[in-house]
Amino acid sequence: MNELVQVNMHEAKSQLSELAERVWHGDKVVITRAGKPYLDLLPHIDTPGARKPGRLKGLIRISADFDKTSEDIIDGFEGDL
Repeated sequence: MNELVQVNMHEAKSQLSELAERVWHGDKVVITRAGKPYLDLLPHIDTPGARKPGRLKGLIRISADFDKTSEDIIDGFEGDL
């Protein structure tokens, strides 16, 4: 579909179910007031849950030599200074 639908506030009140279905099928619905755009009707999108620090504790393993960088790699970054 993907149509732009403009309805006044009174029409929106009486056709809310139909307008909601149109939004779910991809149409953009704009509710007008006094002939000017007033509201956009949008589908609900779930927001991600709050972060919980430590939820991966015990699931990630870091090698014992993680922070030891070999000299050839350091030389590759720093070059001949």
